[in-house]
Amino acid sequence: MSIAGRISSIETMGLNDGPGIRNVIFFQGCNLRCKYCHNPETWDLDKGEKMNSDQLLKIILRYKTYFDQSSGGITCSGGEPLLQIEFLTDFFKKCRENGIHTALDTSGYFNPQTPNKQIYELLKYTNLVILDVKHINDIGFFKLTSGNYEIFKRFLKIVEDFGTKLWIRHVVMPGLTDGEEHISEVTEYISKITNVEKVEFLPYHTMGLEKYKKA
Repeated sequence: MSIAGRISSIETMGLNDGPGIRNVIFFQGCNLRCKYCHNPETWDLDKGEKMNSDQLLKIILRYKTYFDQSSGGITCSGGEPLLQIEFLTDFFKKCRENGIHTALDTSGYFNPQTPNKQIYELLKYTNLVILDVKHINDIGFFKLTSGNYEIFKRFLKIVEDFGTKLWIRHVVMPGLTDGEEHISEVTEYISKITNVEKVEFLPYHTMGLEKYKKA
């Protein structure tokens, strides 16, 4: 059985989204509208290229030698991969069977109807979660993303309970998330998460502006 999904693009030989040399697979579809998003072309779940997990694995296996020599692998990003959780789980399972390290780069924002057991099933085949902490309270989260903070908190608790290795990212955006008090509060918030291995405060950039102009 091979489950189908939609992919926006694939970046080969990446070095910034997990350990070693990696292929970064950008999944199509996202329910958040982050003010600093640099991949607006991934928002619409009906766009992108449709392919099944076997087709995607075949593409990835071409680079396995690089993964093996660098302790790298694949990172699924987006968009939001959790919106295609069945496809993602099927793909991660096949990567595990082929000895490929799997990382999930996510905002922790899934369909709220998704049962917890389905997320646990995904985490069985996930070596690393790279979690984008947008904000640390309801008002700030909504202001920045137009999303529901409770969904993010639910995902974080599941990952923490499961004990998956966790890297945290937080984008520092002028006027929204760059205040000294805010950074201090975020740092304290992250310090209480038990399975964090790495924390990155990322500077806001304008790489996505041309994409918005073309939209």
